[in-house]
Amino acid sequence: MSISPKALRPAALALVAGLALAAPSAVQAEAVMKLASATINDVQHEWQKRFAEELNQRVGDAVKVEIYPASQLGTIPRMLEGVLFGTIEGFITPTSFLVGTEPKFEIFDVPALFASPQQVGGVLNDPDYRKHLETMGLEKGFRVIGAIYNSPILLLSTKPVTDLAGFEGLKVRTFASPLQMQPLASIGASPLPLPLSEVVPALQSGNIDAMLAGMPILVAFKFYDVAKYVTDLRLSVVVSVNVVSETWFQQQSPEVQDAIREAGWAAAESVLPFGIENVARTDKVWVEKGGEIIQLPADQHGEMLEDFRAIGIEIIKEKPAVAAELDLLEEVIQATPTN
Repeated sequence: MSISPKALRPAALALVAGLALAAPSAVQAEAVMKLASATINDVQHEWQKRFAEELNQRVGDAVKVEIYPASQLGTIPRMLEGVLFGTIEGFITPTSFLVGTEPKFEIFDVPALFASPQQVGGVLNDPDYRKHLETMGLEKGFRVIGAIYNSPILLLSTKPVTDLAGFEGLKVRTFASPLQMQPLASIGASPLPLPLSEVVPALQSGNIDAMLAGMPILVAFKFYDVAKYVTDLRLSVVVSVNVVSETWFQQQSPEVQDAIREAGWAAAESVLPFGIENVARTDKVWVEKGGEIIQLPADQHGEMLEDFRAIGIEIIKEKPAVAAELDLLEEVIQATPTN
């Protein structure tokens, strides 16, 4: 028996209507936002958790945030590549690890730049400056949606370093930044950039003697089981930024884009007290675990920072675009209270 086209028409219309009703659910499909980091149980991890809460309050289930700390999604270079290629939506890291992609971020590695953690927070949360900071990496494919005080830079070593002479011949893991490498080389050390995930075996094998890092990292990864001496360099302050894939960001609705930006900076502002307290807490834990914290002689430390800052300024001056960024940053620093 044949069926006439007229008989099929109501069924076809019903099918089209059903598809039309189903379409909005596809349009409103939940976006997944993976957040990666190399660390865990520190201020970077805390920012991620607070960001997830802030975003959920703004968009609910429209964006599902998944947090992957402790290099679960790869080494630092691989995680940054993931953001640039759009396979990882967000990645939080010290600015030093962005320098190879966008040299302007080198400004945050200048020694003796900030006077206090409170000043760091005041600068990074200055409304005008953070608008500028958000766009510093756009040409390279990423957007900054949060910048935070992390910790002062210390030296972990397998043998005590009690004065500047102790740096002679010391093989030191650094961030991938000339502003760490060249100052250390100037006092006789041999700097070597390494991903955090490769540091422990390098220390255990003797391939390196020491590393630059913040105390929260040393405690979170139990470095006291590998080496117990920390020299309180306070070389510079680690500033961490969360970057998101600009390709992915532009695929979101304007409402979600605004929510991501608002959530990122709200989390950055709220996490400052946690970051300050976390440094003090981890200093205490280090000593409780049998570690030592060594102070350089005051005159040597002051002279070292002065010399290191001069080296840093000379490095920056060789790059006009970066030098202009440093001038802008120092204007904001000078206008920001230290407490």
